[in-house]
Amino acid sequence: MSLSYSTIAWGASLNRGVKPDVQYGYKSKTTAGTVFNFFDSLGSIAFAYAGHNVVLEIQATMPSTPEKPSKGPMWKGVIAAYVAVAICYFPVALIGYWIFGNKVDENIFKSLEKPWWLIAMANLFVVVHLIGSYQIYTMPVFDMIEYLLIKILKFKPSWMLRSVSRNIYVAFTMFIGITLPFFGGLLGFFGGFAFASTTYFLPCIIWLAIYKPRKFSLSWFTNWICIVLGVILMIVASIGGLRQIIVKAKNYEFYS
Repeated sequence: MSLSYSTIAWGASLNRGVKPDVQYGYKSKTTAGTVFNFFDSLGSIAFAYAGHNVVLEIQATMPSTPEKPSKGPMWKGVIAAYVAVAICYFPVALIGYWIFGNKVDENIFKSLEKPWWLIAMANLFVVVHLIGSYQIYTMPVFDMIEYLLIKILKFKPSWMLRSVSRNIYVAFTMFIGITLPFFGGLLGFFGGFAFASTTYFLPCIIWLAIYKPRKFSLSWFTNWICIVLGVILMIVASIGGLRQIIVKAKNYEFYS
């Protein structure tokens, strides 16, 4: 699905051709706006290339022995995953900016406008993609909710409890998504606030605490550089994303 709708995005953009009045300058007219937009973009990139705790669940299900540890095939799988992500994202980003310039919409399909049937097909691919990926991404959340209900609140485990709790969560997230559709700003905010920490510096802190590499060694320096850059990314991306949400919220009308 990812390959399908991303290929439609950059392929249809190429077919449309460069707009006559295209501009490649900064979108914001002020220095402060440009800086905050840059911070927001860093958060979006962090979100796109962030790791996820589902990865640990995947590795835990793989056969692992001292002779053939699971980290071998897992490393190959992670590389393949990031290559696939790059194949999907980079052509859309580069070609989309080349064709539409700084006027490109957060959702490039809105910039394309036509042919309507191709855009409808791409959106259908997005829906199919999300139906599957949503289940994977929310499994840790479902597990946490059911643990709270059964172990803490002492509900009796049953398929009814699982069905009701999961459907309530899905309905709640759908309500939030419809109510606050600040897609770009939310990407930047959560990319910095949530994913930058779990992807870029917390693993390095854990590595240093467990393996205790020699001070000022290559491993020690590398991990501390990642920690410092990760913390900076978390702070500036969260600020940029939050500012983007506030700016867009000024002219937003609920359910308009």
